[in-house]
Amino acid sequence: MSVRCELLILILVLILGGQVHTGTIYGGHEAVPHSRPYMALVQGHKQNGEPKYCGGFLLNEDFVMTTAHCQEKSHTVTLGLHDIHNSPEKQTISVQQAFPNKNYNATSYENDIMLLKLSTKAQINKNVRPIALADRDDGNLPKRCIVSGWGKSNINTHYMSPKLMEVNVTLIDYKLCTMDNFYCSEGETGPAEGDAGGPLVCEDGKAFGVMSSSHKSHSGHPKMHRYAKIFKHQRWITSIMTDVVESSTNLGVSGSIPSSSGLLAEVSLDKTPKPHSSADLYCLAVVKPQSPKGDQ
Repeated sequence: MSVRCELLILILVLILGGQVHTGTIYGGHEAVPHSRPYMALVQGHKQNGEPKYCGGFLLNEDFVMTTAHCQEKSHTVTLGLHDIHNSPEKQTISVQQAFPNKNYNATSYENDIMLLKLSTKAQINKNVRPIALADRDDGNLPKRCIVSGWGKSNINTHYMSPKLMEVNVTLIDYKLCTMDNFYCSEGETGPAEGDAGGPLVCEDGKAFGVMSSSHKSHSGHPKMHRYAKIFKHQRWITSIMTDVVESSTNLGVSGSIPSSSGLLAEVSLDKTPKPHSSADLYCLAVVKPQSPKGDQ
């Protein structure tokens, strides 16, 4: 092979190499297909027509939870998804109404939580199931935590992961977290852009937090990832869901209600946005699904 040909191949490898997306969630691995049936891919539809992707998770057949900073003009939710390009039994449902927390602060990301009311009920099956929410805090940090999503794997790609990825995270002391309404983990291993809105799942499989944002310190400390504490918003969650269910019932539409224990009842039946501040960086990016090989 001539030197000229070898040089051409090398150039092509360098150019195309940056377009190959090998994963998501920095330092993570592919999840066992459909082992996290509560996961949702939330697509926001912006005014200019561009899509924006976030994570989310199913609370019951009517509601998905995500972050408030994922709010756009309209949304579509996809459930039962593992491989973006090969999930024949996925359910794609439009969102009837979004309920961002009214106290959400776009600068500090305080109260970065949102409920999405689906326009039609999710069909619960082995690949689509709700997750229970942690409704209390005993003062001890949750252990054995994991986050998952279809977000970016590094800053050099504009593509999402085609498959659901996950990574274990260890929460750090409340004093280091600095904000009482957040759990925090730190380091380069953890959620990435496009993973915002996904759940922080710990211990007995309950959702303890919602992936919100990352904070990169200028003092040499590792990057800090923040998760909105769900139990801090339990009263608001219950109020929204109860009001919507009651309104639907009055209109002759059945719905699920929160359980008496305070946990939400389980039913059996695809450009980086400008950060709001120099200290806080979105863990959400306007990223797009990578086309299957051969597609444009």
